[in-house]
Amino acid sequence: MLVLTRKKGQALMIGHDIEISIIDIQGDQVRIGINAPKNVAVHRKEIYEEIRKENISAVAGKDTNIQILNEKFKKV
Repeated sequence: MLVLTRKKGQALMIGHDIEISIIDIQGDQVRIGINAPKNVAVHRKEIYEEIRKENISAVAGKDTNIQILNEKFKKV
């Protein structure tokens, strides 16, 4: 993991098209701004984890539905 120190008003670049800016620092909270292309998904980690869990659940449910359909077609 790369660890960097930045001050309010400073920024860093990821690749050539993603810019992370330090907008404000108040106590233990840091406000950041992210400029990224529209095709790059940007989520808070806790939201990303929820999306990932929902996607896994959705895929697991589809497998079950496919198994049920396979059983019904075997009977026909």
